[in-house]
Formats: sequence, C-alpha cells, structure tokens
Amino acid sequence: MTTAALPAHTAPTRDPAWLPRLFWAGACLVLLWPLLVATEFRPWVMFEKQSLKVSGQFIASFFPPAHSAEFLTMVLKETWRTVAMATAGVALALLIAVPLALLSTRVLSVSALSGRMARGPFWLRQLARWLLIVLRSIPELVWALVFVRVVGLGPTAGVLAIALTYGGMLGKVYGEILESGETHATEALLRNGAGRLQAFFYGLLPASAAELTSYTVYRWECAIRSSVILGFVGAGGLGQQMDNSMKMFNGGEVATMLLVFMALVALADRVSAWLRKVLG
Repeated sequence: MTTAALPAHTAPTRDPAWLPRLFWAGACLVLLWPLLVATEFRPWVMFEKQSLKVSGQFIASFFPPAHSAEFLTMVLKETWRTVAMATAGVALALLIAVPLALLSTRVLSVSALSGRMARGPFWLRQLARWLLIVLRSIPELVWALVFVRVVGLGPTAGVLAIALTYGGMLGKVYGEILESGETHATEALLRNGAGRLQAFFYGLLPASAAELTSYTVYRWECAIRSSVILGFVGAGGLGQQMDNSMKMFNGGEVATMLLVFMALVALADRVSAWLRKVLG
C-alpha cells in the first residue's frame, strides 16, 4: 500500500482535555473565593482617588535619593553588618541543624537494619524531629522580638533569631535529603561494623553533598533578606536604619537604602549561583 492510499488524519481543532481543565479551574476558584472573602482582599481600593494621591506623594518623596558621603558611608557599614548577621546566623544554624538531622535520620540507625528500630533510638529520633518542628514553626521575626528584650537592640538578636529558625529549617530538609538519597552503601557499612559517623561521611554524604550544598547556599541567600526585615524590630543592620528613616518621613534616604538592598540581593543571588556551581 502506498503512502497516498493511507487515510488522512487531521489534528484536533481544540484541546481534547478542555472539559477536565475547565472543571478543575472552576473548582480552584470556588475554593479560593472564601479565602479571598476571609482576608478582605480588595485590590481595587488601591486605584481609588485618595489612595492614588497618597501613593503619589509617598513615591514622590523618594526623589532625589540621598547621596551625601556621610550617609552613604553609614549605609555601606550597615549593609556589611546585615551580611555579617545573616552569615553568622546561618553558621550557628548549622551547629543546630547537623546534629539534629543526623539524630532524626532513620538510615543511620543500627537497630533499624533489622526492620524495626529499637524503642530508645526511636524516641530519640522522634524527640529530634519534634525539636526541629518547634524551631522552624516560630518565625525568625518572633524570635527577634524575644531576643531584643533579652539581649537588647542590635545584631545579636538577629543572629540568634536566624540561627534558631534556620536551624529547624535546615535540619528538617537535611534529614529528608539524607533519607531520600542512595542508602545501600550506608547500610552496607553499618552491617559490616562501621560507626554511624563513618557511615555518614563515607556513605550518605558523598551521594547527597551537592543537594545539601545547594540548599544551604539558598538558605544563606534567604537569611540576607530576613536580616533586613529583622532590623525593623531593632535587630540592627540596614533594616533598622530604613525603619528610622521611614519614621522620620525621609523618603530620599529610604530610596537609597532600597536601591542598596536590591543590589545586595542581586549580588547574593550571583554569589549563591557561583557557590552552587563550584561546590556542586
């Protein structure tokens, strides 16, 4: 049979799955509507005459941005303090996350090799997981408010707040990464008498190093953004200076610090991408 004799097939003129797509889109809208009502979501208010007038006055106060040598020197100093706060906080978070992640990882349990973990290791693992839940369930902003009252105003409160919240986040994700990776080498090492740390360094870590590094660098980038927000509650850094300028209605200073902050986030994004490439 020649090709010309074969029956011609025409492409469908519409999506054959349009009806299920339409159903699920409608279902999502039905579920979303009560949430919008509960949050009093009314974006059209921004376009009312009075709102536009206030917004215009607020934006106009940003120009020209403050650019005196004394002010820029202060901004650079606070920017460096912000980066230092984020980096120190993540470093302390690692001291919390790594031990708790190892304790909560089932594959590193010798008793679990037989199929059922012993009672003592099981409850120790559950305790580590509950502690990680407590740490990450409290936002760093709340921790900062607590530590500002304990240690006073300044970056110390921000470092401690980032350390606790990010310790919980890192520990939880580290545990999931370690348990979802290749575990045959780790189990073989444990069955042949290796210790838990040996099994971790020679079995789990090589298989998961790239993913662990990528997530750690991503969290460092997030910590830089968080450190600016923490400054609004007195944790020091660029955020605290921005809060002071906003209270004084000095839009020019706020504009300069916003530009510096955007440049800082862009730089952190580039640095994190480079670190992922080098360490991954």
